Amino acid sequence: MNLNFETYRDKVNACWLGKNIGGTMGTPYEGTHEILDIKGFATEANVVLPNDDLDLQLVWLYAVERCGPHAINSNLLGEYWLSFIGPHWNEYGLGKANLKRGLMPPLSGDYDNEWKHSNGAWIRTELWACLAPAAPAIAAKYAIEDAMVDHGMGEGTYAAAFVATMQSAAFVVTDIQKIIEIGLAAIPADSRIAKSVNLVRECYKNGVTPMEAREKVRLQNADIGDGWFEAPSNVAYTVLGLLYGEGDFKKSMILAINCGDDTDCTGGTVGATLGILGGMKMIPDDWKTHIGDNIVTMSVDVGTLRVLPKTCTALTERVVKLAPVVLWANDMDTAINDDENDVPEDIADIFLKDQRAIERLNSIKPYSCYVEAPYMTVTAAFDGDPEIAPMGEKKLTITFENKYIKYQKTPLGNMPYTLTLRWLGTEGFTVEGKTCVIMPHKNTRYPDHKVSVDVTIRAGETVQPINRLVLEVNAIGRGAPTYLPITLIG
Repeated sequence: MNLNFETYRDKVNACWLGKNIGGTMGTPYEGTHEILDIKGFATEANVVLPNDDLDLQLVWLYAVERCGPHAINSNLLGEYWLSFIGPHWNEYGLGKANLKRGLMPPLSGDYDNEWKHSNGAWIRTELWACLAPAAPAIAAKYAIEDAMVDHGMGEGTYAAAFVATMQSAAFVVTDIQKIIEIGLAAIPADSRIAKSVNLVRECYKNGVTPMEAREKVRLQNADIGDGWFEAPSNVAYTVLGLLYGEGDFKKSMILAINCGDDTDCTGGTVGATLGILGGMKMIPDDWKTHIGDNIVTMSVDVGTLRVLPKTCTALTERVVKLAPVVLWANDMDTAINDDENDVPEDIADIFLKDQRAIERLNSIKPYSCYVEAPYMTVTAAFDGDPEIAPMGEKKLTITFENKYIKYQKTPLGNMPYTLTLRWLGTEGFTVEGKTCVIMPHKNTRYPDHKVSVDVTIRAGETVQPINRLVLEVNAIGRGAPTYLPITLIG
């Protein structure tokens, strides 16, 4: 597949401008849990309102620039949260509090987090889509890693996978119905996100009015929290704007915002998605002039991180330089150059058949954490929450996955490993489980190239508020050991 560079850059620029327009237009009504009747901007010309939806993506851009696409996972992004992102509200604050306790992702987003079904992750997917244009499974992979930090395996993470997939596909699939369908194929059909999106699709198909559809969504999700900040309804309102707006930028934006609730998020995502679909010509000239090009931040520690782009144009230039590297690093046969677009006619069907995103979501256990080594991934999944009482016990399943990845052209050696296991920092605790295990290579008996062992941790008469054990894994024939911290909450 070939993408024309100028067309691609135009779409990326329109994505960020559309994000700014929607965020600025929707922010004055954020949290209004009722149907609205806006007509356009409530702000003066050349005023851009700050928005965490865009802010956080500037930090992720810096992470990719500094560390490269192979290094991007939830553990690294968690460190960037603690280093550069200020807000402590809702899932942001709980995710960071759990990271500071020593709970690694996705456990950091799962434990004691009433906000894991909320909006904080799907509103920051555009960077992943723009870095992986026409590669929805890759965009979803990064969005899932991002979302797990503060949403664990909640609906917020499904929402991020859906939106990132939809937006990446929009670089080459121009039918709104089809990109929504591609997004749905990336998440479980029984998730709240999927059910809410499908409800809007059904309403649109059957001629239900937009605000009647909005009410059906609200009633379907009335049992989730207080409603206005939850992902299922707000993602559905975004899809409502896209469907009922029928490609008209202003109509789509206003419809989504008029649904109320998290209006900066719904408006911003509608604007970004339509920007990717249609490029700069999709955005009305009067709205372009009204908003200008500036980016105004509110959530980033700019005193520490002083190299962030300050305009949509500058952000675009930094993103388009990275995209070929991200595609290459993920083994995509996609070029971005001066030639014309050359996209398979059945590209939408190809995207629909790609199961990598949903396989990844299905493979992640709630209340788990992991660490990467060059040749394997070690994951610990708790049987429930990570709390332990004096004389209590906690069961874990430790999984060792050989990094022979079936989608990767040049895997790091298709060979089995003998692993020896040793537990450190166990004073006052005992650990029962295997001390040696064979991690298989990919073959007919072990198609998933992984092996799991069950472990029981028992506490003594005294536990501390935070108790950290460390699993040391030595692979015979390899150099440095791998260490997986296990934190138990007293």
